[in-house]
Amino acid sequence: MALWDRLKESASTMQTQLEAKKNDLKSGSFRDASMAMCALVSAADGSIDPSERQRVASLIVSNDVLKNFPADDLQRRFNAYVDKLTADFAFGKVSVLQDIAKAKKKPAEARAVVQIGIIIGGADGDFDKSEQAVVREACFALDLPPHEFDL
Repeated sequence: MALWDRLKESASTMQTQLEAKKNDLKSGSFRDASMAMCALVSAADGSIDPSERQRVASLIVSNDVLKNFPADDLQRRFNAYVDKLTADFAFGKVSVLQDIAKAKKKPAEARAVVQIGIIIGGADGDFDKSEQAVVREACFALDLPPHEFDL
């Protein structure tokens, strides 16, 4: 099976798992960590162009699990995290990872945040090395073993 096919299958499986837990994923820490993860994956290479920003924003509002939250609130939070990362990636990444780490109190939420990062990273058909690296860093921030997610 080609890498892209495995990635699509994995992302689809993760989305199904997330939808099954949708009712458990309603906390503010999950919301914030998810938006931080989306921004981190989007800017994983140190920058984010407007088309990529728009594509991720569209994925956020169309994700069934994230429909637990108002779309405009998610958009505002995502944009704030992206702005932090684009202003100073290294410094912004520290701050964003701290917000991601807030989800570690609830293991189901922590895993869901990582799954969202993988889904966002693979949405364009290429879960590249820089995206994998930031999701791996998020795993460490959440006290989750990266190998659990094939990272």
